[in-house]
Amino acid sequence: MPLQDQLPVIDDRTYQEIVDEARSRIPRYTSEWTDQNDSDPGMTMVQLFAWLTEMQIYRMSKVPLLNYIKFLELVGIELEPAKPATTRIEFPVLPGFTEPYLIVNARTQVATEEPDDDGQILFETDQALIAIKAKLDRLQAFDGFAYRDISQENDDVTAGFEPFGHLANDSSALLLGFDSELPANTISLTLWTEAEQHDFPVLQCTGEQLQASVSAELVWEFWNGQEWRLLDVLKDESVRMTRSGEVQLIGPGKNQMAAAALGKVSDQRYWIRARVTRSGFETAPKLLAIRTNTVVATQAETIEFEVVGGSNGQVEQTVTLADTPVLAGSLELQIDEGSGFENWIEQPDFFGSGPDDLHYILNRSTGEIRFGDGNQARIPVANPRNPANFRALKYRVGGGLRGNLPEQTVKVLQSSIPGLDANGITNLFPSAGGADEETFQQARRRAPQVLKSRERAVTPEDFELLSVRAANIARAKALPLFHPKFPGVEVPGVISVVLVPQADTSENPAPVPSQGTLQTVCAFLNDRRLLTSELYVIGPRYQEVKITAELIAQNNADLAAVKTDLISNVTRYFDPIIGGEDSSLTEDGSGWSFGGDIFYSLLYKRLLIDGVKRVVSLTVSLDDEEYPACQDVLVEAGMLLSNGAHQIELRYD
Repeated sequence: MPLQDQLPVIDDRTYQEIVDEARSRIPRYTSEWTDQNDSDPGMTMVQLFAWLTEMQIYRMSKVPLLNYIKFLELVGIELEPAKPATTRIEFPVLPGFTEPYLIVNARTQVATEEPDDDGQILFETDQALIAIKAKLDRLQAFDGFAYRDISQENDDVTAGFEPFGHLANDSSALLLGFDSELPANTISLTLWTEAEQHDFPVLQCTGEQLQASVSAELVWEFWNGQEWRLLDVLKDESVRMTRSGEVQLIGPGKNQMAAAALGKVSDQRYWIRARVTRSGFETAPKLLAIRTNTVVATQAETIEFEVVGGSNGQVEQTVTLADTPVLAGSLELQIDEGSGFENWIEQPDFFGSGPDDLHYILNRSTGEIRFGDGNQARIPVANPRNPANFRALKYRVGGGLRGNLPEQTVKVLQSSIPGLDANGITNLFPSAGGADEETFQQARRRAPQVLKSRERAVTPEDFELLSVRAANIARAKALPLFHPKFPGVEVPGVISVVLVPQADTSENPAPVPSQGTLQTVCAFLNDRRLLTSELYVIGPRYQEVKITAELIAQNNADLAAVKTDLISNVTRYFDPIIGGEDSSLTEDGSGWSFGGDIFYSLLYKRLLIDGVKRVVSLTVSLDDEEYPACQDVLVEAGMLLSNGAHQIELRYD
């Protein structure tokens, strides 16, 4: 989006303040000027020049910002458009459906039950889904010696289970039982893994080129009544069940499977299994859930066959789409120059475009489409037979924080699909990745780092900047040589990025990123990091802080109002997102510094607000450990603070 005009304050004096200042200087410089009423001609001149001065101040305030905007635009820095959230939506099939599967088309829309201020929040499927009728309702874990029924743990989605047992030895297996045969089509299994066992969420970021480094090997098989036979695996995004992702298999087909009661399950089921042929797991995998018939959906809406305008033959012509913000890469623009509609190609700029190249530039925030000047990119030819010869074949719009929703909220199907169980449609886990459009101040802070990093994550500052850009992240802190599994040991080549998500800290004083947010940031950083770096994105660690204070109020103070301000001031001071030394009752700060110690004198000063006469006593508790008065409190390295229940007693002297 074009950088917006938000004026910085160079001189905040108003017209009346300038007049008052001039009047106050009259006795010093012209003592003979005694008539200072508005009827005096001299005062009229003062008022005139005060008005002109105020106008000059206004214009001077605009010039630096406009220059700054133009400089940023020259280096290609504009406001980041809003980002859409994504989630996985489950589409179950009705038990009475006569066919073994049905097709859920791409761009199928599902909405929230409750609209927000801007209406219903729509999600669209990114690709088509083959939804199978066979229901997955039995799961068993085989550790090489005994079976364990884990069907309830799979339904719960919060407890987690070990699919291959605690040791994940060779020949251990995960058995999946279906109530009917699997068709000879693509069978999609979505696995959600549990974060590693830390006191904060952890996700290792590995690119496609590093997936082969997982030394464990699995095979997928089905039971035909007499023996286990191999299934063809199309892809395994879960990397042998070590991370969340999709596993796609080719089903065995009709009359190939046989129902049987295996292990701890006495019911007759049609079974497939994932068997460990070579165990090489560092730790045994742990899953939260396995589901069939799920597909990725994005908080977006597709617009098709929109007439955008027509060519007038001028250089650098612009037209505008009807809806915004536009999702990256979604616009398919066609232009009819007299010989039928042709596809034009979006480019980030025209620097590499020739005179005949069918290129255009799209501003995704405003929807503005700009064409070339005939030297750099082609000028669209006007078509008298079709004056409105620009059309958007399709594009997608959406994005914003409103798309970050809890689990079990996206469930209202917007179209009828025969055979689909509309009451069972839902998102099993929260949606994540949505972010509002970047503000001008955020762009100003980002500009120096963008010029420095050039979209590459090398230094810790690069990782922090890119992480904030990737998703709904309020703060990021890169920790070089820090490995989540080996705290306190410097591990060469490792960098961990701590992510603090945007959140309302009045409701959640210790915000932690969701698994979806971790995956979004991982995917963004993977394309920009060095191949040799080992990258982890982790949630923050918190220590709870509480203060106990007794204060004396001034005699004319309102006790209730002053106490409210005191608690608000202290709470804001320790806030992990808007706290810190640069915060106040009226302004937000940059957040409590990671590992920042609590200095008694600075905290003492925080309590001396308007209405407070003096402080009688003040003590600080950290994780329920009370520290002596007048002593600074040391915070562990990398830790943030979360507010506990502060106890403040305020009384008159």
